[in-house]
Amino acid sequence: MIRPTQSMGMRAAMAAAMTWVSACSPALDWREFVPQDSGISVNLPCRPDHHARPVVLGSATVQMNMLVCSADEATFALSYFDVADPARISATLIEWREAALGNVQARDAQMAPTQIKGMTPNAEAVRVSASGRLPDGAAVQEHAAFFVHGLRVYQAAVIGAHPSPQALAVFFAGLKFPA
Repeated sequence: MIRPTQSMGMRAAMAAAMTWVSACSPALDWREFVPQDSGISVNLPCRPDHHARPVVLGSATVQMNMLVCSADEATFALSYFDVADPARISATLIEWREAALGNVQARDAQMAPTQIKGMTPNAEAVRVSASGRLPDGAAVQEHAAFFVHGLRVYQAAVIGAHPSPQALAVFFAGLKFPA
């Protein structure tokens, strides 16, 4: 026979176990990836697809590489390309940031300096959060970091209706340049 105090303890233990199990949702299966020739390590909550395509940015066409996957109603992406002229790195970061915010018709963008372990310091390296709309009119939030390593520029982004703060924290904290 279970006494009432033991029963309450068992219920509390079961509730704690259920909370723990739900926190380990299969929707977010975090794994570390180091895309070939990217120079960076990224944690993604799903198996990414790799795409490479020419993109017009400002007055130049660049070959952009992208790792992208979707999980828990959000899209996680890491994009990067090389800049030929070192004097264009800061301008390229600004152009890319403006293009990304324009793609979601962003409003009320909030920016703060960002620091990624091992990145090349740059005054235009920022973390951006904004609300906007997709081309189909759906409301979306974009959280992105724009940064540099050598002559390569990067964008790490999460886009979704309501990306979880925990997923954002794990994704951005997992960005690093291996020593």
